[in-house]
Amino acid sequence: MEPSGIPETTTPYDYDSQSFLCDTQTFTFAAFNTTILYCLVFFLSLVGNILVLWVLVKYESLESLTNVFILNLCLSDLVFSFLLPLWALVYHWGWVLGDFFCKLSNMIFSISLFSSIFFLTIMTIHRYLSVVSPLSSLRVYTLQCRVLVTTAVWAVSILSSIPDAIFHKVFHDPESPSGFSRCDYSEVKWYLASVYQHIVFFLLSMGIILFCYVEILRTLFRSRSRSKRHHRTVRLILTIVLAHFISWAPYNLVLFLQTLLKLNIIQSCQVSRQLDYAMLICRDFAFCHCCVNPVLYVFVGVKFRRHLKSLLQHFGLCQSLPSPSPHSHSALPYEGASFY
Repeated sequence: MEPSGIPETTTPYDYDSQSFLCDTQTFTFAAFNTTILYCLVFFLSLVGNILVLWVLVKYESLESLTNVFILNLCLSDLVFSFLLPLWALVYHWGWVLGDFFCKLSNMIFSISLFSSIFFLTIMTIHRYLSVVSPLSSLRVYTLQCRVLVTTAVWAVSILSSIPDAIFHKVFHDPESPSGFSRCDYSEVKWYLASVYQHIVFFLLSMGIILFCYVEILRTLFRSRSRSKRHHRTVRLILTIVLAHFISWAPYNLVLFLQTLLKLNIIQSCQVSRQLDYAMLICRDFAFCHCCVNPVLYVFVGVKFRRHLKSLLQHFGLCQSLPSPSPHSHSALPYEGASFY
């Protein structure tokens, strides 16, 4: 799905007089801010997600379906983050890796994005069942179930990403405004199809997530328990939903508006330039998502924060604390023994 790292309004398959008239001046701005930001996000994502994986393996039980989902979310974010240095380099030298890696990198981007959406959605459904109908989910998540769900999510993500690999190619056009080779869609119709696919997946996932969390909140507020742990759960739910929506909603909205440019529904050069800058900002903001989840666990996840302190204590980086027992389990039945 991710287009060439070179932010131009024109592409090799749709150059026309209007495109040249609307040539923008975004390249210098994009190359500077994106290189710094992507390298910083890559480093933070690498450190944060590896810490999460370490805490999961050392202190938590992977028999918990929720923990399995969190582990796979970390892997998805790590895969995504490894693409960021590549895209930062593309801004300076164009695409120099040939057709195969052009197709592969875009496929990996879509796999990471889709798997993240799917795992977050299924994790929400699992939490919905655990809270609203706790007896229905009691002791049904066997090893076979965990492997089946995880395999199915990755398989669907890969299958959904195949079109992005097929319809990308490298264009060598020294007459283009940047003079660089570009990895882009071979035809505008495949770009439009990919954008609509991503938007539909995003809207469906958000619809399911919002429905589940509304029911979860209603159930929690109807319950007699009003403990601090109860309110932490509510706060965590709202934080995850808002972080997911705020990260990706602006990006998907600008993508949709750019399809209107491709279809010539919008023909204003001023709007075209504004959308170019909006895409740079919204895309950079959305791509920061891969380092956000570990931060949420630190500030909202009480158990994770305790485990992290214990891990830092082990390396002499934190004051002595009571050490939590490895593979601990939650006291609340609806928390799914996760490290939240």
